[in-house]
Amino acid sequence: MIAIAIDDEPIALDIVAAHASKVPFVTLNASFTNAFDAITYLQKNKVDLIFLDIKMPDISGIDFVKTLSRVPMIIFTTAYSEHAVQSFELDAVDYLLKPFSLSRFLKACHKAKELFDLRNQSGEIKSAFIFVKDGYEQIKVLLEDILYVEASGNYTQIHLKDEKMLSSRITINEIVDILPPKEFIRVHRTFIIAKSKITKFDKSQVWINAKIIPVGATYTINL
Repeated sequence: MIAIAIDDEPIALDIVAAHASKVPFVTLNASFTNAFDAITYLQKNKVDLIFLDIKMPDISGIDFVKTLSRVPMIIFTTAYSEHAVQSFELDAVDYLLKPFSLSRFLKACHKAKELFDLRNQSGEIKSAFIFVKDGYEQIKVLLEDILYVEASGNYTQIHLKDEKMLSSRITINEIVDILPPKEFIRVHRTFIIAKSKITKFDKSQVWINAKIIPVGATYTINL
């Protein structure tokens, strides 16, 4: 994973660089004490992960994330705990309180690697499950248990067999990238369905048991 670090304290950047050098799957390509220099860098370079301080003089890490049109994975690094809830509302991978140990840093990197691998799955099913963010936790969901996925406001609802449902702040666009396309199909801007769970369908709607799901005008059913 290609990473950068942003912190107004050079010593803090040195610690992140030292820790990152010991993580084989993280390549720290650049470090910035000025967040606006980092914005320019992000406009020209592909970055998978940002180690980001929150308390900075010109712009907070929280506000920095809100300025980005394409948001890489974020691991916040801060000496203050009061922003934890707000950071997770931004779907941060983790929240490291300074001073953090190498083992704690490595744990955060492993979380990012799991999410990175899920987002980059393609074609073939590489596992029988996915991990979905639920608050502060990553919940394991078996693919065979998923009936359909529905976007609902700021949340995505994953409807499971046995009438169970999981709500997550992951977007429907993100989850469509995670689910294997041979097993799941998007039929509407707010619905993804499991092909094996379809009981009948026509040009305008799909049935999954008693649930009727609309088929959007720009979508087609290809089974």
